Amino acid sequence: MELELAGAELKSVLNRLRRAQGQIAGVIRMIEEGRDCEDVITQLAAASRALDRAGFALIATGLQQCMTDVESGRANGENPEQMRARLERLFLSLA
Repeated sequence: MELELAGAELKSVLNRLRRAQGQIAGVIRMIEEGRDCEDVITQLAAASRALDRAGFALIATGLQQCMTDVESGRANGENPEQMRARLERLFLSLA
């Protein structure tokens, strides 16, 4: 299954990933500068949340597209149970 993102969806996911990228760069700088552990962990948690949100947005889009594929009979050779199992594995990989 290829994931096709519309303009607004793509922009949202990319913004979240860029935010996480900036936060991770900040965490690296903070560690190199010997900053307070609590501050570092706070920034690391924020980066983790940004990555999670980007992943969940991708999965939500994938679920929406898969439902459309199933409804229109274009399930790429997968039956609905196989598709559900594959999507469940993807979802749980972020948990």
